[in-house]
Amino acid sequence: MKVFSFFLAALTFFSGVIAVDIQKSVLISYPADTPDSIVTQAKKAIVEAGGIITHEYTLIKGFAAKVGEKVLDSVSAWGEDYKVTIEEDEEVHTMEGAHIGI
Repeated sequence: MKVFSFFLAALTFFSGVIAVDIQKSVLISYPADTPDSIVTQAKKAIVEAGGIITHEYTLIKGFAAKVGEKVLDSVSAWGEDYKVTIEEDEEVHTMEGAHIGI
């Protein structure tokens, strides 16, 4: 009986661990005519969900964040009418593997 209790407790613990929202780095941008309130609402939701705004852009309307995947669904829905773009922040290389001879 003790083995079963231990097994049940372990399953409960691991299911809780699996349910944790995975954090990812994303870039979120909006067209210039998007109301500031939509951008503010998105940033507020991210912070309230435990995410972090890592950078706010000035040349484009948008920001970078480290956020859980679950809140991205809400941000996407709020910005749907304004064509929000959410993309994973990845390292970019130019001319990878290219050798320039002189």
